Amino acid sequence: MILVIYLDYSATTPVDSRVLDTFVQVTKQYIGNPNSLHKLGVEAKGLIDASTKQIASILGVKSTEIIYTSGASEANNMVIKGVAFTYANRGRHIITTELEHSSVIAPIGYLQKLGYEVDFVKLDANGLVDLEDLEQLMRDDTILVSICAVNSEVGIIQPLEKIAKIVKRYPKAYFHSDITQSLGKQKIDLSCLDFASFSAQKFFGMKGIGGLIKKEHIVIEPLIHGGKSTTVFRSGTPSPALIASLAKALRLVYDDFDAKLRRVLSLNQILLEGLAQLPVTIHSNSYCVPHIINVGLKNIRPETMLHALEQEDIFISTQTACSTGNYSKAVYAIIQDEEASSHSIRISISSLTTEEEIQKFLNVFAQKLNQLDFHLDKNMEDV
Repeated sequence: MILVIYLDYSATTPVDSRVLDTFVQVTKQYIGNPNSLHKLGVEAKGLIDASTKQIASILGVKSTEIIYTSGASEANNMVIKGVAFTYANRGRHIITTELEHSSVIAPIGYLQKLGYEVDFVKLDANGLVDLEDLEQLMRDDTILVSICAVNSEVGIIQPLEKIAKIVKRYPKAYFHSDITQSLGKQKIDLSCLDFASFSAQKFFGMKGIGGLIKKEHIVIEPLIHGGKSTTVFRSGTPSPALIASLAKALRLVYDDFDAKLRRVLSLNQILLEGLAQLPVTIHSNSYCVPHIINVGLKNIRPETMLHALEQEDIFISTQTACSTGNYSKAVYAIIQDEEASSHSIRISISSLTTEEEIQKFLNVFAQKLNQLDFHLDKNMEDV
C-alpha cells in the first residue's frame, strides 16, 4: 500500500468521518425546507437552531451573531462590501495588511476602484502589525480595519486584542478578522472583534459551509438579497446537513485540544530540526502557529519541488491555494526580497500527521534538493 503523505492541511483538511456521518444522516432524516411551516420544516429549523446554539457556545458569541455562508471567501466579501456600502456616509477609508487572503485583498481592491482609500499597515521584522503605524493610519473617516488572525502562508499570529484597543478609539471604525487559519489551531477570544469570518473545510468539516460572526448591534448591507434564511443578512435556503456538520466539526476539533496542540508542537520541532540541516531558509518564526512552516528554496522553483515531491506521493503547497501572482506577497511583506519570496513552499501539518510522515518527508525532501540542485548545476555547465 502506497503511503500518501499529506502536508497541505492549511489548504484544506480531509473531512472527519464522524462529520461526514452527521452530514449523511441529517441529509436523509431532515428532508424538509427549514423555511416551510409544516412539521418537516419545523424539525429542520429546530436542528439548525440547536446546531447554531452549539456553535455559539463554542465560539463564545450569541446565536443571533452567526451568519452562515458558503465559506470564508463569501464571508470576507460580505463584511468588506457590507461595511463599505452601509457606512459610506461615515467615511471611505479602509486599513488592511499585505498578509491577507486574496478574498480580502480582492474586494478591497474593488472598492478602491469605486473611490475608497486603502492603507496597508506596516509590519515589523517578525511580521507582526506595527501598532504605532496603525495608530498613525487611523482616521476619523476610517470605517474598517481588516487583519487576519493567522496568516495562511507563513502562519504569523497577529495580536488582535492590541489591535482592537487602537481601533476601538475610533467609534466609526469596525474591526474584522479572517480567523480561518486560527480556528482549530489556537484558542481565540472573539470578544474584541466586530466581525470574524471562517470556513469549515479548514478544521475537518465539509466544503461549502462557513460563517461570518457579526456583532449583534451592527447592521450591514447583504451581499445576497432575496429568499428567507436564518438571518436577514444572507439570503438562501439554509442547509441543515451542512450546518449540523459544521457544529460537529467545530466541537470535535476542540475536543482534547491541548493534547492535539502538544502533538503538533512536537512534530513542528522535529520538522524544524530536520529542515535546519538542509540548504533552505525557514521563514516561519516563533510568532507563528506550529501548524504552518514556510520554507525558502535556493534556485529551485517551488512548483518544481511540489511536483518532484508529488511523484513520491508527498503533497505540500507553494503559495496559499487561492493566491495569485508569481511570488508570495505574504513572504515578501516579511523578508522584503521578491526573488526569495518567489521560491517559497508551505508545509502544513495537523494532529493527524505522524512522526513517520515527517521523517519520510525530510528524507525525500533532502534527496529532491540534491537532485534538482545537481540538474541545475549541470544545465549551467551546458550553457
